[in-house]
Amino acid sequence: MDIQYNSWLKKFKMPFGAIKDKGKVEFNINVDSNEYIKSVSLVMKKQGDSIEINEYTMKQIEANKYNYHYQATKGSGLYLYCFKITAINNEGNEFILYYGNSDYGGQGYQYVNEASIKWYQLTCYETRDAAPDWYTEGVFYQIFPDRFFNGNENKRINNPKKNTFLYGTEEDVPMYIKDKKGDIERWDFFGGNLKGIKEKIPYFKELGITALYLNPVFEANSNHRYDTNDYFNIDPVLGTNDDFKELVDTLHENNIRIILDGVFSHVGRNSQYFNYSGVYGKNVGAYQSPHSKYYNWFKFLNYPNEYESWWGIADLPEINKHNRSYQEFIYGNESSVLGFWEKYNIDGWRLDVADELPNFFLEGIRKKINQKDNQVLIGEVWEDASNKVAYGERKEYASHPVLHSVMNYPLREQILDLVNQRKPMIDVISAMMEMKENYPDYFYYNLFNNIGTHDTARVLNECEGSFLKTAQAFAMLFMMPGVPCVYYGDEVGLEGEKDPDNRRFYPWGNPNKEMKKVCQNLSMVRRSHISLLKGDSHILYNLDKSLFAIHRYYENEECIGFFNFTNIESEIINEHWQCDELDPVEATGIVKRFDIPRMSISKHHYLFLVKEIIN
Repeated sequence: MDIQYNSWLKKFKMPFGAIKDKGKVEFNINVDSNEYIKSVSLVMKKQGDSIEINEYTMKQIEANKYNYHYQATKGSGLYLYCFKITAINNEGNEFILYYGNSDYGGQGYQYVNEASIKWYQLTCYETRDAAPDWYTEGVFYQIFPDRFFNGNENKRINNPKKNTFLYGTEEDVPMYIKDKKGDIERWDFFGGNLKGIKEKIPYFKELGITALYLNPVFEANSNHRYDTNDYFNIDPVLGTNDDFKELVDTLHENNIRIILDGVFSHVGRNSQYFNYSGVYGKNVGAYQSPHSKYYNWFKFLNYPNEYESWWGIADLPEINKHNRSYQEFIYGNESSVLGFWEKYNIDGWRLDVADELPNFFLEGIRKKINQKDNQVLIGEVWEDASNKVAYGERKEYASHPVLHSVMNYPLREQILDLVNQRKPMIDVISAMMEMKENYPDYFYYNLFNNIGTHDTARVLNECEGSFLKTAQAFAMLFMMPGVPCVYYGDEVGLEGEKDPDNRRFYPWGNPNKEMKKVCQNLSMVRRSHISLLKGDSHILYNLDKSLFAIHRYYENEECIGFFNFTNIESEIINEHWQCDELDPVEATGIVKRFDIPRMSISKHHYLFLVKEIIN
């Protein structure tokens, strides 16, 4: 039996991708068989507290073509579907085949067993959730504050912490000093601070940076500060609250926005809320007294020494987000954590381990964020956020207006897979298409893209030390849909494997100026072209020539970026181009519109072209 359906092609499913609540979808499937086709049905189920499966008989509109117009009437969320074909063979026996998704999306498989079906996903969103223009049109720069720049005279360190050590030079490689159990015994500091970030504002402008994302800045014991001690004070090593206000104000004067890292899943063991060491007083904190106002924030298994902690790390006691007083503490009135920092005119938050925060908790944060115009809320989610399940709860990031965006770690892997040729190009493109299909368009174009963060190896290391591969990775970062974010130092070739090596001090004395120029130029290109800032997109490929292309278009402008990831020169031709959501004639037509003369693209190079759309 020959069954044809492809969820990425409009001739089979219209519209492409996600739909709005109460929206309609037209499904078409072709079934060609020597057997008698008794019926073809669309099988749909809505995920929720209970799963209800409905079967809809499709109408035969041509010899082998079946059609059904479906309306999503069961609210926003995830709808899953497949097709059921009931047929009678030449012996007169009735049998059933199912057609569902494949491992790569788009075109599917035939299944004989219903239990083994991989269902197609149809995301249904509640409402279009627009992010601020400054965000969607921005270029971000992520800073690990201790490792960026010391703005004090003579490089003096602000308020060094007890039982820590300072590096002798900024060129030293980070390391941990651990005890026999493997726990970090002494934290290490370089002494970067807020004044240093403020002093480098001209550098951000030179790079074309329009927004900063800072790793945690609140008082803590560690250098990374994900072990919060006090949510209302800047860590003294970084400076003071007044220093922070001065930084925000000066950034805004220079048209640069700033978002903070909100760590609300856990706190530090030595925080005033837990107070393991007793530094805040004998009866202060949950560890010191069961009568503490913070006691119910934590779950003790055997008081006081056994308690739930983040991923079993004793230094990070986990918070009970269901506790009402903690909810009020984080996002309640103007005296809450969010209310307090709003007074400093910050522009939003990146939420650490967002998938470990319950849906209602995220909704509370978003409600507070919405009280001020033009703030953005970004979540740390490492996977496809449209179908994420964590701690027994189905997340609603792509269907319910909670987060404006998530960190796009899947794109990072896809970019590195391409530039290093770790996977076949067609497989990576399928993964890209699956993400585009699963996300509502507004969410997809809001994605917070990165090729390196404080939790990953440096992009230069990931690209095997190759300047050309790293430049290609940056080009894809700036050309792909979403908002690019550069991890400090990546733009000048800073090396480093995973934590702590990826947190070296910025190499102010020895930057890779060629790499910096690449990043500068790409930032300028993005900011100069409306098609890159707001445009729709297509992924094109030419398997004959091993070429990949990103096509962006908006109103009267379109652009295209060609990429050759191979070790051999490849000719750009006007034939045999493909796009998984277009037919080959349309895909080839896009390339032909750029009227490219006969030319070749060198190994590990890219080419960017722009043209005016003439209607």
